[in-house]
Amino acid sequence: CCLGSGLSWEPRSRSVEQVHLRCTEGFLEWMYPARALRVVLEPNLASAQHTTVCIKPATDFQGASIYVERAGQLHLVVSEAEGARPHHVSCFSAHTPHRVALFLQASPQRDISRRTASFQYELLSNQSAAGHDFKKMALLEATCRPCDNVELLMAICSSDFVVKGSIRNVSHDPENHVSRVDVSAQKVYRQKNRIFQQDEASGDWRGPVRTLLQCKVKKGGGDFLFTGNEHFGEAWLGCAPRFKDFMLVYEAARERGANPCEFQLN
Repeated sequence: CCLGSGLSWEPRSRSVEQVHLRCTEGFLEWMYPARALRVVLEPNLASAQHTTVCIKPATDFQGASIYVERAGQLHLVVSEAEGARPHHVSCFSAHTPHRVALFLQASPQRDISRRTASFQYELLSNQSAAGHDFKKMALLEATCRPCDNVELLMAICSSDFVVKGSIRNVSHDPENHVSRVDVSAQKVYRQKNRIFQQDEASGDWRGPVRTLLQCKVKKGGGDFLFTGNEHFGEAWLGCAPRFKDFMLVYEAARERGANPCEFQLN
């Protein structure tokens, strides 16, 4: 997380303030934006696998526009007007994975009213970001087809969340091309953050999982194994077989010694 205020600079200074962010995901908040801010994403990576950058402006994003530097040129990524759009995420390929430079240009303003230009960012590998927009970023998680056995066995090893549960409800957001699946969880095997939380009154574990509208998810009975990854604090659905089918696949792989990781089912 990085915080900064435009008011902290010298009024007559013409220099561009610069910050370096070392994490593959994080949050930047620029209060009272003035002049310009250069943000260098310079994660400590052992390999150059992270080749796509995605940015999600806060819903109260104001006072600046975001550009990416490429070969000495600035290319607009998020305008001030776009920042106010809910669920708006912009993705672009990083030509140099170890160093990505963003340029925040403050918008002209006559008063000194409080404005904050804040956004979340994620650096993604090509495997999870096959394109330049957020919907394509989710395509791996929302393939709209059943996972094969190899994909399923890998999903339980590498997913941000692995949950046994049932579908309580499915709602659709046509404007953002997203469906929300409300899951009632019997067992939370793993989760990166607290997407699935326990209801104090009932004691039930519940959480929302998102997928693409084009997958046409419907409410169905029975228990499923929900897997997937998190992006910007939201869970995106990956492989979701019926639990009994998953058990058959996993037990068969374990007998052959072909399971890529040990998974504690009890």
